[in-house]
Amino acid sequence: MAATKIVRTNVARLVLAAVMTLAATDAAIGESVGIYQATLGEPNQITPEVSTEQLRRILADGSAIVIDARKHSEYVAGHIPGAGNVDATRPESVASVERLVKGDKKKALVLYCNGPFCQASKQLGEQLVAAGFTQVRRYQLGMPIWRALGGPTEIELEGVVRIYKVDQTAVFFDARSAEEFAKGSLPGAHNVPADKLSSGALKIAPLPENDFNTRIVLFGRDAAQARALADALSTRPWHNVTYFPGSFETLRTAIK
Repeated sequence: MAATKIVRTNVARLVLAAVMTLAATDAAIGESVGIYQATLGEPNQITPEVSTEQLRRILADGSAIVIDARKHSEYVAGHIPGAGNVDATRPESVASVERLVKGDKKKALVLYCNGPFCQASKQLGEQLVAAGFTQVRRYQLGMPIWRALGGPTEIELEGVVRIYKVDQTAVFFDARSAEEFAKGSLPGAHNVPADKLSSGALKIAPLPENDFNTRIVLFGRDAAQARALADALSTRPWHNVTYFPGSFETLRTAIK
């Protein structure tokens, strides 16, 4: 319980930091700016920042390669959809990025890590610039603010299996139809059919009302079903939500 409170407090602090930055920006430019347009705004940056709104556009139009600079274990537990992983703590991280872009150092890149106080994306960005990369930016608000602002979060198969086995507080929701669910699901999972969302399926779902930081894992017949449920939850107060983009059969086989 103490650990949960600490996590919740840290998230609140990070969101507050973003809002304070936003207020300072408003005062400086005399304009109204929303939190989705906010950046950390540190002075003397070697690599510029992008806002949450800009990152959403980048993900939608594919105008840059998004790279998660955190450790692999963190990445598999939840990452921004479409992001690749290059562990910034490893000495070969720059070489890994070079392989990712097939040697094209003019490729547009956006790096992120664990929020305003995380240094991984900043350090990797500086190393890439020193190595000759010319279009490196950062989403310095990182995963905590992305989640807090309702950004969807993917989880890898490895991460689902680990959470299922070790996190007894996690809640799993199956987005398949009631008929499919009745034929078998993951033990302990609850059914919230994606095809019933428009008729109020979330209103009767056993969501954890006592702790909005509870880990929630979503899955379905395929990525589309799981993502539909994730999008429905994006405007709700639960911010520790991930969805599995693979098939139910793949997940069931791995859990067994």
